[in-house]
Amino acid sequence: MKAVWNGQVLAESNETIVVEGNHYFPPGSVNRNYFAESSTHTRCPWKGVASYYTLKVDGKENRDAAWYYPKTKEAAKPIEGYIAFWRGVEVSES
Repeated sequence: MKAVWNGQVLAESNETIVVEGNHYFPPGSVNRNYFAESSTHTRCPWKGVASYYTLKVDGKENRDAAWYYPKTKEAAKPIEGYIAFWRGVEVSES
């Protein structure tokens, strides 16, 4: 799978985990050059507290377009630290 926004590959992996229709990419598969920490946090009843990244590519920003769970609840342990995308990020087969 590949995640692309603004013409750049943000992440690419054959080892994504699909949860609730979202592909979660392993932390080592993302290009950190395009990620900036966000202060946004949300809570999922069964996964835990999510943290977000703002994407920055070629002078454009996509606020909170990537999220991850730094420390999940037990039921979501397989995606702990993995990163998912939304807000216009195209996730498709490589």
